[in-house]
Amino acid sequence: MDQLQEGLRSGIEEQVRERFRKAAISPRGLFAYPTGRAGLLALAYPEEALCLLPESAQECFCGVGNPFAAGLPGKGAQVLDVGCGAGVDALLAALMVGPEGHVTGIEFSPEMRMRAQANAALARIGNVTFVPGGAEQLPFAEASFDLLLSNGVYNLVLRKRQALAEAFRVLRPGARLQVADQIMEDAAPREQDLVCGSQSEALNWAA
Repeated sequence: MDQLQEGLRSGIEEQVRERFRKAAISPRGLFAYPTGRAGLLALAYPEEALCLLPESAQECFCGVGNPFAAGLPGKGAQVLDVGCGAGVDALLAALMVGPEGHVTGIEFSPEMRMRAQANAALARIGNVTFVPGGAEQLPFAEASFDLLLSNGVYNLVLRKRQALAEAFRVLRPGARLQVADQIMEDAAPREQDLVCGSQSEALNWAA
């Protein structure tokens, strides 16, 4: 992956950015799976928690799974949501950890980050912060978090090993990593194909 041409990398990143620019307005019709409140309910998010979020915030959801299915954050926990998007998972986690805990969402898309901040203000949730950045370089000290959440992000990251190394770096001993994501059932393209092959093939792989 280190040999991936910089121009090709930039093209993939721009394709992803453009998708989420549109999703910040509305995710409806942009993804091949249910989004919004219908998606949350289909993924068995707890309705009692969803009721605490404004419906307009719920309609911003475009995650691929339910990272809370593996366990809920405890009261007072420090939680990191990598690729937090419009902030739905981060806001739910903030409600779960209570005022003594805190949730940080990191998001590479300025438009999605602004939507997350607006959703937090609308929901009147104060123990959550949204910062710019990406999974490959987390701007946090080692051993900062009790739980790392991510929903449909690592499949879009080009340098996956680096991103996962960063995830484990910022987690405390005994902390949890809870990821909901998509996997490719067919064989991934070979590294030389990514470097020498068509741009469309690599863009499809990254998407």
